[in-house]
Amino acid sequence: MRLFPFPNLLRTFYTLSNLSRVRPFAHQPLQRNPTTLRSMPIIPFLGSLFGSSASVSNKMSYPEEKTPDEWRAVLSKEQFRVLRQKGTEAPFSGKYDKFFSDAGVYTCAGCEAPLYKANHKFKSGCGWPAYFDSIPGAVTRHEDSTLGMTRIEICCANCGGHLGHVFKGEGYPTPTDERHCVNSVSLNFSPEDKPVQGGSK
Repeated sequence: MRLFPFPNLLRTFYTLSNLSRVRPFAHQPLQRNPTTLRSMPIIPFLGSLFGSSASVSNKMSYPEEKTPDEWRAVLSKEQFRVLRQKGTEAPFSGKYDKFFSDAGVYTCAGCEAPLYKANHKFKSGCGWPAYFDSIPGAVTRHEDSTLGMTRIEICCANCGGHLGHVFKGEGYPTPTDERHCVNSVSLNFSPEDKPVQGGSK
Protein backbone atom coordinates (compact mmCIF):
# COMPACT_ATOMS: atom_id res chain seq x y z
CA MET A 1 0.00 0.00 0.00
CA ARG A 2 1.33 3.41 -0.94
CA LEU A 3 1.26 6.08 1.76
CA PHE A 4 1.22 9.76 0.87
CA PRO A 5 2.41 9.93 -2.72
CA PHE A 6 3.75 13.35 -3.70
CA PRO A 7 0.39 14.92 -4.75
CA ASN A 8 -1.06 13.97 -1.38
CA LEU A 9 1.72 15.75 0.49
CA LEU A 10 0.99 18.92 -1.42
CA ARG A 11 -2.73 18.53 -0.88
CA THR A 12 -2.17 17.98 2.85
CA PHE A 13 -0.02 21.11 3.22
CA TYR A 14 -2.52 23.10 1.19
CA THR A 15 -5.42 21.77 3.22
CA LEU A 16 -3.81 22.63 6.53
CA SER A 17 -2.81 26.11 5.40
CA ASN A 18 -6.41 26.80 4.41
CA LEU A 19 -7.80 25.37 7.66
CA SER A 20 -5.48 27.53 9.72
CA ARG A 21 -7.10 30.59 8.18
CA VAL A 22 -10.65 29.40 8.91
CA ARG A 23 -10.56 28.15 12.50
CA PRO A 24 -7.98 27.34 15.18
CA PHE A 25 -5.66 24.55 14.08
CA ALA A 26 -5.90 22.86 17.48
CA HIS A 27 -9.50 21.97 16.74
CA GLN A 28 -8.57 19.77 13.80
CA PRO A 29 -8.57 16.01 14.54
CA LEU A 30 -5.08 15.25 13.21
CA GLN A 31 -3.63 13.28 16.10
CA ARG A 32 -3.31 10.19 13.89
CA ASN A 33 -0.77 11.82 11.58
CA PRO A 34 2.42 12.84 13.47
CA THR A 35 4.16 13.94 10.28
CA THR A 36 1.43 16.49 9.65
CA LEU A 37 1.58 17.73 13.22
CA ARG A 38 5.30 18.35 12.88
CA SER A 39 4.50 20.67 9.98
CA MET A 40 2.44 23.03 12.15
CA PRO A 41 5.00 25.88 12.45
CA ILE A 42 5.12 26.40 8.68
CA ILE A 43 1.38 26.43 8.11
CA PRO A 44 0.97 30.24 8.07
CA PHE A 45 3.80 30.45 5.52
CA LEU A 46 2.15 27.83 3.34
CA GLY A 47 -1.14 29.67 3.54
CA SER A 48 0.42 32.86 2.20
CA LEU A 49 2.36 30.93 -0.43
CA PHE A 50 -0.51 28.90 -1.87
CA GLY A 51 -3.49 31.12 -1.11
CA SER A 52 -7.01 29.80 -0.61
CA SER A 53 -8.91 27.57 -2.99
CA ALA A 54 -12.08 29.30 -1.80
CA SER A 55 -11.24 32.19 -4.13
CA VAL A 56 -11.74 29.96 -7.19
CA SER A 57 -15.12 30.62 -8.73
CA ASN A 58 -17.26 28.04 -10.47
CA LYS A 59 -18.32 29.55 -13.81
CA MET A 60 -19.97 26.51 -15.36
CA SER A 61 -23.71 25.93 -15.32
CA TYR A 62 -25.24 22.76 -13.89
CA PRO A 63 -28.74 21.21 -13.89
CA GLU A 64 -29.25 22.03 -10.20
CA GLU A 65 -28.20 25.55 -9.30
CA LYS A 66 -28.82 27.63 -6.19
CA THR A 67 -27.66 30.99 -4.93
CA PRO A 68 -25.01 30.98 -2.18
CA ASP A 69 -27.71 31.82 0.38
CA GLU A 70 -29.87 28.93 -0.83
CA TRP A 71 -26.89 26.54 -0.50
CA ARG A 72 -26.16 27.84 3.00
CA ALA A 73 -29.74 27.04 3.97
CA VAL A 74 -29.38 23.35 3.06
CA LEU A 75 -25.69 22.66 3.83
CA SER A 76 -23.73 22.67 7.05
CA LYS A 77 -21.01 25.30 7.39
CA GLU A 78 -18.31 22.72 6.59
CA GLN A 79 -20.26 21.30 3.65
CA PHE A 80 -20.64 24.79 2.23
CA ARG A 81 -16.93 25.53 2.68
CA VAL A 82 -15.91 22.38 0.82
CA LEU A 83 -18.69 21.90 -1.74
CA ARG A 84 -19.32 25.52 -2.69
CA GLN A 85 -16.01 27.25 -1.81
CA LYS A 86 -13.71 24.42 -2.94
CA GLY A 87 -12.22 23.82 0.50
CA THR A 88 -10.53 20.64 1.74
CA GLU A 89 -11.26 18.74 4.93
CA ALA A 90 -8.43 17.69 7.22
CA PRO A 91 -6.78 14.39 6.24
CA PHE A 92 -7.83 11.26 8.16
CA SER A 93 -10.80 13.17 9.64
CA GLY A 94 -13.61 12.25 7.24
CA LYS A 95 -16.27 9.69 8.12
CA TYR A 96 -15.72 7.77 4.87
CA ASP A 97 -11.90 7.65 4.98
CA LYS A 98 -11.84 4.14 6.45
CA PHE A 99 -15.46 3.21 5.73
CA PHE A 100 -16.04 0.34 3.28
CA SER A 101 -19.19 -1.47 2.23
CA ASP A 102 -19.83 -4.36 -0.15
CA ALA A 103 -22.75 -2.61 -1.85
CA GLY A 104 -24.31 0.82 -2.10
CA VAL A 105 -23.76 4.22 -3.65
CA TYR A 106 -21.96 7.37 -2.56
CA THR A 107 -24.04 10.42 -3.44
CA CYS A 108 -23.38 14.16 -3.52
CA ALA A 109 -24.03 15.72 -0.11
CA GLY A 110 -25.42 18.79 -1.85
CA CYS A 111 -27.93 17.33 -4.28
CA GLU A 112 -27.94 13.53 -3.65
CA ALA A 113 -26.92 12.70 -7.22
CA PRO A 114 -25.21 9.27 -7.35
CA LEU A 115 -21.44 9.62 -7.84
CA TYR A 116 -19.56 6.41 -6.93
CA LYS A 117 -20.47 2.78 -6.39
CA ALA A 118 -19.27 1.08 -3.23
CA ASN A 119 -17.06 -1.22 -5.30
CA HIS A 120 -15.25 1.79 -6.83
CA LYS A 121 -13.68 2.54 -3.43
CA PHE A 122 -10.21 1.28 -2.52
CA LYS A 123 -7.68 1.65 0.29
CA SER A 124 -5.09 4.25 -0.69
CA GLY A 125 -3.78 5.38 2.72
CA CYS A 126 -3.90 9.01 1.58
CA GLY A 127 -6.22 10.32 4.31
CA TRP A 128 -9.30 10.85 2.12
CA PRO A 129 -11.76 8.42 0.52
CA ALA A 130 -10.33 7.11 -2.76
CA TYR A 131 -12.21 5.75 -5.77
CA PHE A 132 -10.75 4.31 -8.97
CA ASP A 133 -13.78 5.28 -11.09
CA SER A 134 -17.10 7.11 -10.94
CA ILE A 135 -20.59 6.38 -12.23
CA PRO A 136 -20.57 7.36 -15.93
CA GLY A 137 -21.46 11.02 -16.41
CA ALA A 138 -21.68 11.73 -12.67
CA VAL A 139 -18.42 13.66 -12.26
CA THR A 140 -16.96 16.53 -14.28
CA ARG A 141 -13.26 17.35 -14.50
CA HIS A 142 -11.71 20.82 -14.59
CA GLU A 143 -8.16 22.13 -14.69
CA ASP A 144 -7.08 23.58 -11.34
CA SER A 145 -3.91 25.68 -11.08
CA THR A 146 -4.42 27.08 -7.56
CA LEU A 147 -1.19 25.51 -6.21
CA GLY A 148 1.03 26.83 -8.98
CA MET A 149 0.80 23.39 -10.55
CA THR A 150 -1.88 21.84 -12.73
CA ARG A 151 -4.24 19.39 -11.07
CA ILE A 152 -7.61 18.02 -12.16
CA GLU A 153 -10.52 19.07 -9.95
CA ILE A 154 -13.58 16.83 -9.84
CA CYS A 155 -17.11 18.17 -9.29
CA CYS A 156 -20.62 16.77 -9.12
CA ALA A 157 -22.03 16.94 -12.66
CA ASN A 158 -25.51 17.72 -11.31
CA CYS A 159 -24.83 20.67 -8.99
CA GLY A 160 -21.16 21.55 -9.49
CA GLY A 161 -20.25 20.75 -5.88
CA HIS A 162 -16.49 20.39 -5.31
CA LEU A 163 -15.52 16.79 -4.56
CA GLY A 164 -11.72 16.83 -4.63
CA HIS A 165 -9.10 15.97 -7.26
CA VAL A 166 -8.24 13.01 -9.47
CA PHE A 167 -4.68 11.69 -9.91
CA LYS A 168 -3.43 9.25 -12.53
CA GLY A 169 -0.47 6.94 -12.85
CA GLU A 170 0.37 6.48 -9.17
CA GLY A 171 0.69 2.72 -9.50
CA TYR A 172 -2.25 1.56 -7.39
CA PRO A 173 -3.44 -1.94 -8.40
CA THR A 174 -6.82 -0.74 -9.69
CA PRO A 175 -8.49 -1.17 -13.10
CA THR A 176 -8.06 2.50 -14.11
CA ASP A 177 -4.83 3.56 -12.33
CA GLU A 178 -6.78 6.63 -11.20
CA ARG A 179 -7.39 7.90 -7.67
CA HIS A 180 -10.40 10.13 -7.13
CA CYS A 181 -9.36 11.82 -3.88
CA VAL A 182 -12.71 12.95 -2.43
CA ASN A 183 -13.68 14.86 0.70
CA SER A 184 -15.98 12.82 2.96
CA VAL A 185 -18.01 15.93 3.71
CA SER A 186 -18.91 16.13 0.01
CA LEU A 187 -20.56 12.70 0.18
CA ASN A 188 -23.42 10.73 1.64
CA PHE A 189 -23.71 6.95 1.49
CA SER A 190 -26.76 4.86 0.66
CA PRO A 191 -26.50 1.11 1.31
CA GLU A 192 -28.86 0.46 -1.62
CA ASP A 193 -28.10 1.41 -5.22
CA LYS A 194 -29.97 4.50 -6.35
CA PRO A 195 -31.08 5.07 -9.95
CA VAL A 196 -28.58 7.23 -11.81
CA GLN A 197 -29.99 10.50 -13.13
CA GLY A 198 -29.84 10.66 -16.90
CA GLY A 199 -28.05 7.40 -17.48
CA SER A 200 -27.38 3.82 -16.39
CA LYS A 201 -24.95 2.55 -13.78
